[in-house]
Amino acid sequence: MRVLFTSWAWPSHLYALVPLASAYRAAGHEVLVAGPPALKPGTDRTGLPGAVVGTDTDAAGMVRGYVLPSTALGPSAPPSGGEPLPGNNAPRALRMVAALAASMTDGLVELARDWRADLVVYEPTALAGPVAAAAAGVPAVRVLYGTDLLARARALLPQAVAPFLERYGIENFDALGTLTVDPCPDALQLPVEYRRMPVRYVPYNGCGEAPRPPLPDTPPGVRRALVTWGHTMARLDSRLFLGGQAAAALAGPGVEVVLAVSARQRDLLGPELLDGSAGVRVVTDVPLHALVSSADLVVAHGGAGTVLTSLRAGVPLLLVPQLPDHKGHAGRVAAVGAGRALARDEATTERLRSEAYALLDDDAAPAAARRMSADMLARPTPAQVAAELSRVLPVRAAGSR
Repeated sequence: MRVLFTSWAWPSHLYALVPLASAYRAAGHEVLVAGPPALKPGTDRTGLPGAVVGTDTDAAGMVRGYVLPSTALGPSAPPSGGEPLPGNNAPRALRMVAALAASMTDGLVELARDWRADLVVYEPTALAGPVAAAAAGVPAVRVLYGTDLLARARALLPQAVAPFLERYGIENFDALGTLTVDPCPDALQLPVEYRRMPVRYVPYNGCGEAPRPPLPDTPPGVRRALVTWGHTMARLDSRLFLGGQAAAALAGPGVEVVLAVSARQRDLLGPELLDGSAGVRVVTDVPLHALVSSADLVVAHGGAGTVLTSLRAGVPLLLVPQLPDHKGHAGRVAAVGAGRALARDEATTERLRSEAYALLDDDAAPAAARRMSADMLARPTPAQVAAELSRVLPVRAAGSR
């Protein structure tokens, strides 16, 4: 079987597809990961075969337009890219989804047909995926990367790709595809009304080496707080990167702070963090899953990959979301009792420290995080899901190739 995966050019969205794509490839299927030119280097680093379709968009500019207002930044900027959608009440996020679809749908349709794909797998914001599947006459499978925050816009999503539905004569289009593969714990997920297949969350947080030597065990009575601010926020604006501020706030007797950054983010850190005088251990370009299992708390920005990777390890979170989807993820974490959330303007040094220490002293949040972990680990593996999808989805007849 030929399985075509697709994402727009944002690393965390690509990462969500890697475990299932790798499972299909390991099972002997042909796999191809398609996206705009800017996605290709990241695809190459996964070791999966890649193809370029369409053109790049100002992805960072579009995402930057959705930063939540704060006194530190002033009002959020208007979104860039994409034409207004029909109707006066369309959510602002659909403008970005429409712009992404416009940049790659025609190329993806051509590739799906020419490569003779049997299945198209896509992440929720890459609506070129279900359009290409419909145009090629094959099933479309959506893979979630966290809480399904777009499902509430199900009825509006076809507006984002309306020109392509007309161009390719597609009727009865469902942006949610044939079915959805969901790695999110049930308690963390919003109520859904579509065909869903649970999958075990297997973290892929990008390439990198585990720390050598490994992080030492903490002494008795000392807890470890792991601080990470992902890759998105610093890419949008250095003022959105609060990793250094959070790490410095948490350092103190009885708490060891590990700050995980990328090589580019090191330039945003002050000398007192880099030289160790602030009591913070800085590690560079280490994937989150290689660090989180030794932590007692994760302090982060609220990205879906960070949330699921932490909960899979049974570690509670303190989150400071600055984008709408991060706010949605943080809200669900708080709702299930697996952590707490602060708005940007609430995240003072004193408040970060008091909330983090309260979580470190709390038994309820770790217990809730462990329940999320047990749910995730009880789910079918990506390999089992790939096999099940091959069984339940219609397959293109050999003669139609």
